[in-house]
Amino acid sequence: MMEKYELVKDIGSGNFGVARLMRDMVTGELVAMKYIPRGQKINENVAREIINQRSLCHPNIIRFREVVLTPTHLAIVMEYAAGGELFERICHAGRFSEDELSLLQARYFFQQLISGVSYCHYMQICHRDLKLENTLLDGSPAPRLKICDFGYSKSSLLHSRPKSTVGTPAYIAPEVLSRREYDGKMADVWSCGVTLYVMLVGAYPFEDPDDAKNFRKTMAVLASSPSSHSCHHSSCLSWTRLLRLQRIVSVQYRIPEYVHISQDCRQLISRIFVADPSKRITVREIRNHPWFLKNLPRGLTEVAQAMYYKRDASGLAYSLQSEEEIMKIVEEARIPPAASTPSTAGSGWAKEDEQDEGKQEKREGEEEEEEEEDDDEYEYDKRVKEVHASGEYPITFLDQ
Repeated sequence: MMEKYELVKDIGSGNFGVARLMRDMVTGELVAMKYIPRGQKINENVAREIINQRSLCHPNIIRFREVVLTPTHLAIVMEYAAGGELFERICHAGRFSEDELSLLQARYFFQQLISGVSYCHYMQICHRDLKLENTLLDGSPAPRLKICDFGYSKSSLLHSRPKSTVGTPAYIAPEVLSRREYDGKMADVWSCGVTLYVMLVGAYPFEDPDDAKNFRKTMAVLASSPSSHSCHHSSCLSWTRLLRLQRIVSVQYRIPEYVHISQDCRQLISRIFVADPSKRITVREIRNHPWFLKNLPRGLTEVAQAMYYKRDASGLAYSLQSEEEIMKIVEEARIPPAASTPSTAGSGWAKEDEQDEGKQEKREGEEEEEEEEDDDEYEYDKRVKEVHASGEYPITFLDQ
């Protein structure tokens, strides 16, 4: 199966493994291949990501193609988005400034984000990790936004109601912190609100307001080192996150005076950032909101979108494999490779062995660094659990 693809270049790496740009030698199509080592890393999140993404057929969602098994890796083959992350665009711009053109860009991307999320929810899938880094852009002049990375997603048709605290801290909704069951769809709405706020303001809504001026520098650091999205020093990490936690739960945010946006936009944000999810604006209500409807592209109108909602939910129009075939491959990928197997054996790129040896040494160093972060994450998570064991929301002592 791997013989049908040829390597173009590496396009990224993360805790999952590496991502590579490949070319289908039969069709000439460029695809992205997420390349995960066999064994322990092939967990429930990987299977969930594949099955949920496979069922989604929408222009604002990265299209799943197939999975391929090699002696050393499981490769997830997906649509390639040539424009990169929306995160990178914000890193470059700082924010979409107050001029009309920039505000149109923010609304344009938000309209597409809501369009994709609306379809996910219609298909009974909540994403649970919506953020700038998980929104890609295609390479067209008027970029099309595409949601990716469904590793934390849940389907109400296949899985239990969410209750675990997952997601990215800056984007997480108050109810997700409660360690009780919550509505993943309403948590997605909150995360969409954070994304909109960052595009407009150039800062995260629940960070220290005094740090907003350093946002551009911080984003640049994060962009250059995706695996270091948190402070490496344990006390710094815990203190910063506990402060953020308090602001999220009490919905402490403000829109700076230098940000000039309409009252409609401010009102929309205020209806998204509501602690009680039962009182928060829904995706359907967002789609009917005056600010959202202004300059709405023709392709995002309800009439134009109706065709995607009528398609067979199985996603067979896009996927090259049945769900049974995929699960069989994923289960086989849980078996670790033989210890004697070279790191790139069977990957289809044996000619790169020498280069990959150097990369492997670098990755080992990064893994040690990630282990330190995991320890910090554990301490923070343990603290949140202790606080929630009392049945109360956390850390009122921080202001004392």
